[in-house]
Amino acid sequence: MGGQHPFAVVLGCVDSRVPPELVFDQGLGDLLTVRSAGEVLDEAVLGSIAYGVLELGVPLIAVLGHQGCGAVAAAVHAESGGALPAHIRYLAERIRPAIDHGLEGEARIDAAVTENVRRFRARLTAEPDLAARFADGCLAIVGARYELTSQLVRKVP
Repeated sequence: MGGQHPFAVVLGCVDSRVPPELVFDQGLGDLLTVRSAGEVLDEAVLGSIAYGVLELGVPLIAVLGHQGCGAVAAAVHAESGGALPAHIRYLAERIRPAIDHGLEGEARIDAAVTENVRRFRARLTAEPDLAARFADGCLAIVGARYELTSQLVRKVP
């Protein structure tokens, strides 16, 4: 029981088709995974990420979005007047700023998945507990997107 030494924190979605250990072909102990629908950040998620970085010394955070995200689709559909249960509405409200209103249908959902990753990545770089490590180069924070159809991961700029 020598402790854990993950090399990355992965903030991913709760979607059962996107387990970070399988997506990145990693074993037990390699990744500290934090999952919330739509990668939504709240105090528990932020605390879990900070634990990995500050207590375990993890030098990398990856925000992993994915094709066909149901939480993002719910946020897009809610803007059209769809009613959502309270807790899902909470998620949709946090994803809503990522929605491009110049797009329609699946293109709007797809673009929102990518923009959601960008926005949450940017928020992590500005988090007070993480900002100093990010600024001095001891912490990298990247965005990525998993494509369900091809099973490939690509970096989100």
